[in-house]
Order: sequence, then C-alpha cells, then structure tokens
Amino acid sequence: MSKHSVRSGDVGGLLTRFAHLQDKARARAGQVFPLIVIQEAGLDGFWIHRVLQSEGIESYVVDAASIATSRRRRRAKTDKIDGEALVRTLLAYKRGEPRVCAMAHAPSPEEEDRRRIGRERKTLTAERIQHVNRIKGLLFAQGITGYEPLQRNRREELERLKTGDGRPLPVHLKAQISRKLDRLELLLDQIKAVEAERDALLALSRNAATAELAPAAMLMALRGVGPEFATVLWSEGLFRTFSNRRQVAAYAGLVPTPWRSGSIDREQGVSKAGNPRLRTTMIQLAWLWLKHQPESALSRWFHERVERYGGRVRKTVITALARKLLVALWKYVTAGVVIEGAVLKA
Repeated sequence: MSKHSVRSGDVGGLLTRFAHLQDKARARAGQVFPLIVIQEAGLDGFWIHRVLQSEGIESYVVDAASIATSRRRRRAKTDKIDGEALVRTLLAYKRGEPRVCAMAHAPSPEEEDRRRIGRERKTLTAERIQHVNRIKGLLFAQGITGYEPLQRNRREELERLKTGDGRPLPVHLKAQISRKLDRLELLLDQIKAVEAERDALLALSRNAATAELAPAAMLMALRGVGPEFATVLWSEGLFRTFSNRRQVAAYAGLVPTPWRSGSIDREQGVSKAGNPRLRTTMIQLAWLWLKHQPESALSRWFHERVERYGGRVRKTVITALARKLLVALWKYVTAGVVIEGAVLKA
C-alpha cells in the first residue's frame, strides 16, 4: 500500500493525486480503473465526501468505532495500520459481507443545516444554566439565597440584596455579577431568536405540501409533543429513511446488547451507539408521554410491566418505552399509523 500526503483543504491537489494514480494504473494494466474512496467520520464533516461525489468518485464515510480491532492489552496504532484497516474494510464491504462496518449516511446540506437550530438552542441553554449557577454560587458565599437571575427584575433585586451579616454587596462583587447578568441577558436574547427561527420552520411545515416538511407538523399534532420535541425528532432522526423498526431503534442507540457465551446469558443494557441527542430526547418524551397520553396502549403497557415487576424496574422499562415510542412515531410520520389510544390536539 502506497502512502501519499496532501495539504489539508487542498481539493485540487487531492484530485490531481487521484488522476496521477489512475494514469499510473492505466500504464501498468492497460485499462482505466474507477476510484473508490473511504474516510473516517470525524470533525471534517461531509464536505470532502460531497466534493468527491460531485467529481463522480464513489465515496464512503465509515464509523471508525464499527471497525473490528485487536483486543490485545497493548496494540500498535499508526497511520499505516489504520490505512490498511480501512482498505480491508472497504474490500469486505464491497464484497457484500454483512456487519463488517457501519457506513455513515451523509445528510443533504439542507438537512444538515436544519439540525443547527435544535443543537444551538441546547448549547445556549447549557451556557445559561452555567451563568445562573455561577451567580447563585457567588451570592451563596455571602450568605444570600433566593435570588433568581432569570426574573425580569433581576437588576432591581440585585441592588436590594444584603449579605448574611447585614452588609450591602461588596462593590467588586456587584460589578462582577452585573457583568454576568449582561452575558446572561445576551444569551436570553439569542435563545429567543433561535426559538423564533424554530417556530417559523414549524409554521412552514404546517403549510407545506412537500413530504419533506410534513413530519414536523404531524408530530406537533400529538398531545404532549411541543415545538422543541418535534424539531429534535424531525431534524435528528425521522428525516431519514429506514427499512425496518430495528434500524430506527439502532439509530437512536436504544437496542439491547446481549452478552451470551456458553452458560453466560445477561443483558448489558442499551447500546448507546446511536444519536445521543435523539436518545436523550426520547427518554424525556417517554416520561412526558405517560403524563399526557395516559390512556394510550404504550402507557398501559408501561404501567402493567411496572406493576408486575415492581417499581425498581421503572428506569429499565422507561427505556423500553422510549424505544417502542420511537418506532411508533416513525410509523406515524411515514405511514400515517396513529398510535393506539393516542390523543391528538384539538
């Protein structure tokens, strides 16, 4: 196996290298061979994959964690070894060997861009929590509790605060908290802007006649599914095409992982190998489903299991409920099969 280096981002140099390799192979064998490229999914995203496909090159993006490796305590790892492993994996995949690896499905630029709304909101919300906790921590060190930075009168309340020993807030501490409030208010404005973009996209989906935008409106019609859940479910998972329910559950990492060898037979829990955002959302939605859809068949199934095996299995059964609910929602948005007993919004 030959090894060549191309400067990062040099698309022209990469295509020139491919053309040189093709000319070299044609000179040796007397025929033109097609180019087949494989790369690991990583921080580069899918832009290289799209460039190669636009040039008519067969390209694959593989999940590196799905490639089998040596299980020795210490194993060598070099670029050459990794390259050979990728080539062997590609050869086996092209031969049609099942489960040799997991190839990543590259979303379209529109689908990839649509994800950013939910992901940005989650990032901004996490930053908001950090600032709120930091402000409360600074005040708690002075014996002050009960201050809520998210209230509209946060500035006025800050001026009236007294320390635990009756002193007014120190000057520099008040200035630090004021600067924290400036950043917090900026975050609140940005969250409102992102939510406005999300609501506009959902409003477009209600009025759209295309099948691409319809699933979001269908999800919003279910009681207990709000705009945030509908956006995440739509943009993170249900926009894809799945062949069966097992693929749906596997994409969210909610499939069971058995450990069976000889007399050993135990379950290791869910795989957690899929989309973590979709998996977290489904667990949250499963708890809310019990509250807002108590008469549905899935809710009755959950309560029967918990009553049969005791309350200690609630966390285990809620994961199973999340898997069943995801499959049911997939059937609902793709085939129009309404979940048994589910109530739609008025």
